[in-house]
Amino acid sequence: MTDSITFGRFISLRRSERGWTQLRLAAELDRSEAWMSQVERDIQQVKDVQLLRLLAGALGVEIDTLLTLPQPASNRSPRTPRRRIGSATLAPTSGAEEDDVRRRPFLTLAAAALLAPTAMQRTAHAESASPLAGLEDLVLYGPGRVPASRREPTPASVAESLVASHREFKAAEYDTLAGALPGRIAAADTVGTAEDRARNVAQLYNIAARLCIKAGDNNLVAVTADRALTAGRLGGDPLITAEAQRMVSSSWRRQGNPARATDIVVAAAEDLLADTSVPEASRLAKRGDLYATAAYTAAKTGDRAFAHALIREGADSAASASRSSGLVDGIQCVALHELSVHYELGDAGRAIELARTIDPATLPNAERQARFFIDVARAFDQWGKPGPCYRALLAAEEAAPQEIRRGAVRDLAVRLLRHDQKLPGVRDFATRTGVRTI
Repeated sequence: MTDSITFGRFISLRRSERGWTQLRLAAELDRSEAWMSQVERDIQQVKDVQLLRLLAGALGVEIDTLLTLPQPASNRSPRTPRRRIGSATLAPTSGAEEDDVRRRPFLTLAAAALLAPTAMQRTAHAESASPLAGLEDLVLYGPGRVPASRREPTPASVAESLVASHREFKAAEYDTLAGALPGRIAAADTVGTAEDRARNVAQLYNIAARLCIKAGDNNLVAVTADRALTAGRLGGDPLITAEAQRMVSSSWRRQGNPARATDIVVAAAEDLLADTSVPEASRLAKRGDLYATAAYTAAKTGDRAFAHALIREGADSAASASRSSGLVDGIQCVALHELSVHYELGDAGRAIELARTIDPATLPNAERQARFFIDVARAFDQWGKPGPCYRALLAAEEAAPQEIRRGAVRDLAVRLLRHDQKLPGVRDFATRTGVRTI
């Protein structure tokens, strides 16, 4: 290695030594292949410290090594000008582009290859059969590949399947949910009027998209979110459609287009607020969810002012919904997003300060409790406190054992292994997350 080697060239060489493609490394960082290509060509800067930590961990180098390498003076890609909606600024959307957002299928994204972990890693993710295989078969080949139900679907059985799917997701019973969803979706598409079928299918695909996010399968997130949005519009339920737009936004963010991701949910929030066919409390609560999602996306890009403006907008909507309905679910959801926003902006201290105002026992289900503890763990990791980080992860595991198989938890576990002697049981914990230590 010469003294003149650039940041991008070093990343490219190190990635090649590991036998990885750009797509594989990009997936480890929750970025797009195009973004990774720009980094390696010294077009895209990587200045975010947490992202640098993830990159260093993925490549098996110290972060100090990356910090010493020269990067481009600035990102050469042109910045997209923003327009203002309410109190937030957004990228402008032409009529053709908006139509593209509303109608573009995401099926082409599913054609990307799913890359297996390499055996060259000293610390690797344990290999296992994908729990989403049945869902993959459904979206790629249709209901003919789904095992037939033992009983004829009825409106009552479809309604029961919707309740069960929501319950299993909230309980973080992801394996059970993954196994049941393909059959439930296929059955829901056969019962009731065209509008009934579309609404039920859209709700199940919304849950499927959230499940795929948990599994880190960006290709399936794109496909299931698109299916949810298409069915939601056919079904004509504004709340179901808005949730589908939130899932589509997550897909765009995961595919490396945060500006479009933010635009989608903010526009959806304002459209929903204007729809008087929906009760006001429901409109405000969902608007809070949409703005919270937008704030998280803005925070991931490092846009501090925009992220804070969006999370305040979400909090105001959730508070208004609570005042009119007495429900606090929306306020809790926005608070958890705000915790993530602080973490993504590198404000670990503010994240922990906020976390201390939240009683996890009051969170309504296992999924939300585990998500809270994982975000607390990430903040403590960012703060350089492995002990509290580890304790928060153990609390997450106690709340929802399947939640710790997420990629973010595996990354934390890998870093905690450096403190093996000080953290009793951390090696076994890392194994339970899906990390294989050699």
